[in-house]
Amino acid sequence: MTPPNAPEDKALADAEGLQSAVLSCLHDASPLVTLSKRNDFLKAARARRQGTSSFLLQGRKRDATEPATGIRVGYTCSKKVGNAVARNHAKRRLREAARLVIPELGRDGWDYVLIGKKSDTSARPFDLLLKDLRYALKKVHGDTE
Repeated sequence: MTPPNAPEDKALADAEGLQSAVLSCLHDASPLVTLSKRNDFLKAARARRQGTSSFLLQGRKRDATEPATGIRVGYTCSKKVGNAVARNHAKRRLREAARLVIPELGRDGWDYVLIGKKSDTSARPFDLLLKDLRYALKKVHGDTE
């Protein structure tokens, strides 16, 4: 059954014309790859970093032994940020900011880790969060290449 406030288009309709109540992600395929291995996070922790009022950005250029193409991004929030709900909210905001900014300002062959801060990552207006990420990326790349 389609909810009464559902859009009229049948873009997600099946062969019989029924529309699913579950929507799939319609975002464009992102060029970002998510960091998942602890070793990659540790390497980024030893690299360049730039703090902002809403998060900390760590960035490093991968060495010759690692794949040189693509941008990889990791997200983390410690228990200082809050309970699981607060940490997940902060990480969702960081993910969306990275999806919007890093493809434009990030560099191929780099790894980035965004670390959420207590209450600041969730409470900061989103446009200022994007501005902070742009600033941090420029600073991390400042005197390289």
